[in-house]
Amino acid sequence: MGLKGLISKPFAAFAVRQMNKWKYNAVDAQNRVLQNLIKTAQNTVFGKDHQFNEIKTFQDFKKRVAVNDYEDIKPYIEKVVKGEENILWPGKPIYFAKTSGTTSGVKYIPISKESMPEHIKAARNALLSYIHETGKTDFVNGKMIFLQGSPEMDKKAGISFGRLSGIVANHVPAYLQKNRLPSYETNCIEDWEQKVDAIVEETLNADMRLISGIPPWCQMYFDRLIAKTGKQKIKDIFPNFKLFVYGGVNYEPYRARLEESLGFKIDSIETYPASEGFIAFQDSQKDKSLLLLADAGIFYEFIPTETFFDEKPVRLSLGEVELNKNYAIVMSTSAGLWAYSLGDTVKFVSKNPYKILVTGRIKHYISAFGEHVIGEEVEQALLLIAKDENIEITEFTVAPQVNPGKGEMPYHEWFVEFVNPPKNLKEFAIKVDQALQQKNIYYKDLISGKVLQPLVLRSLKTSSFINLMRAEGKLGGQNKVPRLANDRSLADKLVQYIIDGSK
Repeated sequence: MGLKGLISKPFAAFAVRQMNKWKYNAVDAQNRVLQNLIKTAQNTVFGKDHQFNEIKTFQDFKKRVAVNDYEDIKPYIEKVVKGEENILWPGKPIYFAKTSGTTSGVKYIPISKESMPEHIKAARNALLSYIHETGKTDFVNGKMIFLQGSPEMDKKAGISFGRLSGIVANHVPAYLQKNRLPSYETNCIEDWEQKVDAIVEETLNADMRLISGIPPWCQMYFDRLIAKTGKQKIKDIFPNFKLFVYGGVNYEPYRARLEESLGFKIDSIETYPASEGFIAFQDSQKDKSLLLLADAGIFYEFIPTETFFDEKPVRLSLGEVELNKNYAIVMSTSAGLWAYSLGDTVKFVSKNPYKILVTGRIKHYISAFGEHVIGEEVEQALLLIAKDENIEITEFTVAPQVNPGKGEMPYHEWFVEFVNPPKNLKEFAIKVDQALQQKNIYYKDLISGKVLQPLVLRSLKTSSFINLMRAEGKLGGQNKVPRLANDRSLADKLVQYIIDGSK
């Protein structure tokens, strides 16, 4: 065991003791967070506009602050972007995380001197929780790779801005800098394919022990490593690779292929970071749920998904949530976001401590006929049958076909890129449809009532999703393929990649 590994164990024990102080008293922690946020921001423009000085309770807060999306707070953000102070949070942000939105164009999400350390602490504590539980420290003595956005920053009104992953890259602790790959110069390459090739060259002969990134882009990196070396498995290239850290998408659709490429089953840690704040991470290898970070400068609200689009949606605090129910997550943060709808949906699987699973996006669903099928349901249905039949899947997405050919009933159209396609595509599709009916009673009723016909599955050519995202300029980085859409904007672009026999 190296020196870093030796030191990391007591450090991990200390970090876990600190987390335990709020972990089992999360509701109290949330109450303290809300009071602190309100008190700190009461003299800001937003605080004065919403009478923060009169807010004493969560009920007061709900009366004065409506649920916001980016468009709602954009007038305030624009003032901050122009350099004005004390608008949403005291002073100015230290960064803007630059993201792209479907309706708002470029978004500038503020990151403050108070919120930035919480991003770093959460990422650190995810690794320390793993060390404390497993006792495994070998990974800290070798190289670590983070597949992420460029760390280069631009400026607006003296405030640096860039992608969140790039911002975080500038805050990697000094004791990890020597372990970290790729180099700063390589990380700054904007073209994703050029960047992956450069990373392959830099890491080819390194003692790689930890790799972090979004699963489909890690898969591209592994594929290129194997092609470059001629080796059969990643374990033959990186024999000491022990830990995979990921976030942003559900790992399960990618797990089988990723582990096939690796040649072994690897320990993994799921994280839930967002530009708006670091929300949760997997704190145990014994289950896949994520510990909600209740003492990290974020006050959470939860809206039952069935009320989200109501004029006055139900807004619940942490202490009011129920297990195994889907909620849209809403955040107020120490960077000045207030009752901000993140767009994600989660469900709680434990309340002692509070632990969640990410179930999808509030706007990524299919309800063309009132079925309200969500991402979690389609993923589970497909993976259940794929596992039974030893089928590996590269990527997939689902969209409604409301106007089918003459004489046909409407249906859900599934676009699936297989590693090894099923021998009988129609039989496979029937089984997936039956599995989905078991998970969504409304969908089952529409099938039984002859409103919808069973799903239609289209098999896509190899690299279809990569080729489409390349054509769209969305290859790599933090870009992800949506599992579900209530329209056909993505589906119609995928038609060109359908294998003839599945049309």
